Amino acid sequence: MSACTDFADLHRAGEPLLLPCAWDHASAYALAGRGFRAVGTTSLGVAAAGGMPDGASATREETLRLALTLGSGPFLLSVDAEDGFSDDPDAVGEFARELAEVGAVGINLEDALGPADRHAVKIAAVRAAAPGLFVIARTDTYWSGDGSLPRPSPGPFTETVRRLDAYREAGAHGVFVPGLTDPDRIGELVARLDVPLNVLHSPAGPALPHLADLGVSRVSLGSLLYRRALGAALEAAEDVRAGRVPGGVTPAYEEVRALSD
Repeated sequence: MSACTDFADLHRAGEPLLLPCAWDHASAYALAGRGFRAVGTTSLGVAAAGGMPDGASATREETLRLALTLGSGPFLLSVDAEDGFSDDPDAVGEFARELAEVGAVGINLEDALGPADRHAVKIAAVRAAAPGLFVIARTDTYWSGDGSLPRPSPGPFTETVRRLDAYREAGAHGVFVPGLTDPDRIGELVARLDVPLNVLHSPAGPALPHLADLGVSRVSLGSLLYRRALGAALEAAEDVRAGRVPGGVTPAYEEVRALSD
C-alpha cells in the first residue's frame, strides 16, 4: 500500500507527473535509470510487438505478462489496460486484482466511447477487487486515433464533463482526456474537477511547463516513445543502406545487456 500511496502522491496539480510508457523490460528499466520514478505501459507497443491490434481487447495475457515482468522493478508501475479486456465488470475487476498481485500500483481504463454507465460499473468493480490500485478513468471524447471514431453529441466538452462526473462518482482516483489540447478547456476541466487530470502530451498542445501552469496533475507520453524508437530503427536501417553513419544516440551493447542484470 505504501507504493500505491507514493504513486498517488506523485499526482500534484501544478507539478505534474510525467509518465513515460514502456513496452518491454529494457525500455522500462532504461527509463527508470534516467530517473523516472514511475513508468507506464503503452497498449499500442504491447500489441504491435506481438503482432496484434491495439484497442481490440486482444492483449490481456501479454499485458499481464509484461506487468509480471515489470511489477518488481525499481519504479512504480501503471498499466494501460485498454477497456479492461472485457465488458464483464467482474472479469475486469479480476484482471485488476491480478495486476495488483504482481506489483502494479496503477491502472488506466478507457471507455472507447462506449456507454458511460458500463464504464462506471467497471471502475467500481476495479475499486472493489483491487482497492490499492490508483485508477485513472479515460474518456475518448477528444481522441480520434485514426480519425474513425465518432464524435459524441451534444459536443465533446459537454460529453466529456458528463462522462468524467460518472467515472469520479464510480470511484476513479483520476481522469484522462487524451486528445484534449485547448489550454482554455484544460484549465476549465481542472477547475471543475476534484481529482487529478491527466492529459496526453501532444506536439500540437501545450508544453509541459504550460500544462503545469494550467494545473494538470499528470502528463502521459502514451505510445510516443515506442513510435519514436521504431522510427529511429527505420532511419538507422535506411542510413546504413545508403552508406551513411546512423545518427542519434545508440546505447552500447553492454549498457543494454546490463538492464537485465
